[in-house]
Amino acid sequence: MSVLSVLAGLVCGVLSGYGIGGGSLLLLYMTNLGGLSQRLAQGINLLYFLPASAAALVSHVRHKLIDKKLVLALALPGTLAAAMAAFCATSVDPTLLRRLFGIFCVVVGVKMLLKK
Repeated sequence: MSVLSVLAGLVCGVLSGYGIGGGSLLLLYMTNLGGLSQRLAQGINLLYFLPASAAALVSHVRHKLIDKKLVLALALPGTLAAAMAAFCATSVDPTLLRRLFGIFCVVVGVKMLLKK
């Protein structure tokens, strides 16, 4: 475990706490600086997300920043879609997966920059 990895985990944890994509940045760190394959980084990211999101959720619930009806409406379809996508991701060429993720990051970044 390197100091850089610990720092990346801390920075991405802070961003995850704010709900602004710490996991996506962690994927970028692991694939570009950590030298991990896209698939391995995705698996690690999923495990990283569990305790990070649970810790952040406590504060959000305490401050009444959760719409329980919306969570119920999103959770089941989101869980099913994630399971199907994870199954598909294991059979997709890693280079294609990495490119699709890069395109996704660029599109989201541009939208965020252009949003008022």
